[in-house]
Amino acid sequence: MIVYGVIPARLQSTRLPRKLLLSDTGRPVIEYTWRAASRARNLQKVIVAADSDEIRNVVVGFGGLCELTGEHPSGTDRIAEVARRCCPDGDLFVNIQGDEPEIDPANIEAVIQALVDCPEAEMATLATPMTSLEQVQASSCVKVVVAADGRALYFSRSPIPFCRDRQPEEALKTDQPWLLHLGIYAYRAEFLQKLTTLPPSRLEQLEKLEQLRALEAGARIQVAIVPHHSVGIDTPEDYARFVARQRSTAPH
Repeated sequence: MIVYGVIPARLQSTRLPRKLLLSDTGRPVIEYTWRAASRARNLQKVIVAADSDEIRNVVVGFGGLCELTGEHPSGTDRIAEVARRCCPDGDLFVNIQGDEPEIDPANIEAVIQALVDCPEAEMATLATPMTSLEQVQASSCVKVVVAADGRALYFSRSPIPFCRDRQPEEALKTDQPWLLHLGIYAYRAEFLQKLTTLPPSRLEQLEKLEQLRALEAGARIQVAIVPHHSVGIDTPEDYARFVARQRSTAPH
């Protein structure tokens, strides 16, 4: 089975402009992500799907693989273009977020294995137990409800499932009923192309969650539970903390 990891990389971002090229540590953010993803044992290649020559030049400069794509409404569409044009032999494609420079290669391996182990699934993704009430209540933390067989039932920015007869604080201490969805996906090649031809769905537009398009189309999304998640970089404060962590672990 041939599996490609693809990192969609857009130059501009709303809350932290040009974040993938920030290099206060001596390396750009996108390089950390590419190198971490490249350590996943079941990826044949890791390709950056860039929207600009500036990102492509940086990636090529540190020895990474990069493809320049056209304009697209989402990272998924960018990955689908790279899959069609450059990787016709690919069986599975993994969507790796470029702004997660500390991603654990084991999590990439886990999402691939989840799809391999479930032939009925068109997609796979990851989740991890929520550990704080702040996460449960934050709309920026996407929750997923999963069936006993690992199939995703729904994704939402709201606290689902609703805890009717207990206080949320109590539930967190006992059985941790809430799962934090992690933004990594593995797709079967054929479904990846199909997904990008579907129009945005009703629930997707309400929640602003692209994975709901797949669920509304009847696709099965298999969810693997992992013990932890990496911290993404969305704000200047996130990046400052990342720089501090890198400097604290750097050899002196």
